[in-house]
Amino acid sequence: GAERETVKTAGTSLRLSFSWKHQEICRVLSCHVLQPLLKFIFFLSFRNLLLEDALGEGKSNAPKPLKTGTTIAGVVCKDGVVLGADTRATSSEVVADKMCAKIHYIAPNIYCCGAGTAADTEKTTELLSSNLTIFSMNSGRNPRVVMAANILQNMLFRYHGAIGANLILGGVDCTGSHIYRVGPYGSMDKVPYLAMGSGDLAAMGVLEDRFKPRMEQEEAKTLVRDAIRAGIMSDLGSGNNIDICVITSKGVDYIRPYQESEYKDNRQKKYKYKPGTTPVLCEKVVRLELELVHETVQKMETS
Repeated sequence: GAERETVKTAGTSLRLSFSWKHQEICRVLSCHVLQPLLKFIFFLSFRNLLLEDALGEGKSNAPKPLKTGTTIAGVVCKDGVVLGADTRATSSEVVADKMCAKIHYIAPNIYCCGAGTAADTEKTTELLSSNLTIFSMNSGRNPRVVMAANILQNMLFRYHGAIGANLILGGVDCTGSHIYRVGPYGSMDKVPYLAMGSGDLAAMGVLEDRFKPRMEQEEAKTLVRDAIRAGIMSDLGSGNNIDICVITSKGVDYIRPYQESEYKDNRQKKYKYKPGTTPVLCEKVVRLELELVHETVQKMETS
C-alpha cells in the first residue's frame, strides 16, 4: 500500500502519498535540492513532473517559456567592425522595455550584441568582461577576439542550451577585425556579416544584398542601420530605437541612439478612474489547504 512521505524543497514542504518507487525518487531529489550545487540542476524537471502528477491536473502548472524578440547585426568593414541592435525588450506579447541596451561592453576593443533572454545575455557578457579585465591587468594588453569567443563557447557548451544567449561578438585586435557568432549550445562561426534574433531573416536579406568586402565605415553604418530597421518593420518583437557601435583600432564610438523611432505615442487624456467605476460582478475565494510540517522562529537583533 501507499505510505505518506514528506518532500522538502528550498521554499516549501509538501506531504504527499506516493508509491515506494516515488518515495525513493523523492528521497534522492530532496538530498540534491537541500545541497546547493554550483551548476544547473537538470533533474529537477523530473521532480516537477512527479509533483504535477501527485497534485492532480490543474492544481500545479509549471511556468511556460515566453517568446523573446530582438534584431541584432554586425558587419566587418575596412577599418573595423560595426555592430547594431534594436532597443525593444519583450515578455511574450508585452513590451517590457523600450530602451534596452543590447550592445554589451566586453573589453576596450571588444563589444558583444545579445539576443535571447535578457538576464542571460547580460550576466554572461558581464562574466566574460570581468575575466578579460583580469587577463588585461596581468598581461598589460588587450585580449584577442578569438580568446573571448572561445571562452564564450566553452561557457555556453557547459550548460547545453540552458543559458538563452545568442551572441554576436565583434572586435579589433592585433590580427585584424573579426565577428563571431556564438549560439546558446556553444556553436561558433567566424563570418564577415551576420544577423541574429527574431528579426534576423529580414535583416539578413538586406545584408546579403548590399554587403561588399572592405566597405567604408559610413557605408557599413548605413547598412547595419537598414538591416536593423528591416528587422524592426518585419518583426513585432523588435522595435523602438537603433543603437550602433563602431570599433576600430583607434577606439570605440558607441552611438545610443543612432536613430530614434519615428513612431511615438502621445497620450491625449489622463486615464484615471474613480474607485467603483468598474462593477465587480462576482467574487470567489478559494482556500488553499496546507499542512504546517516544520516552523522555525528566528529573533532579530535590534540592539
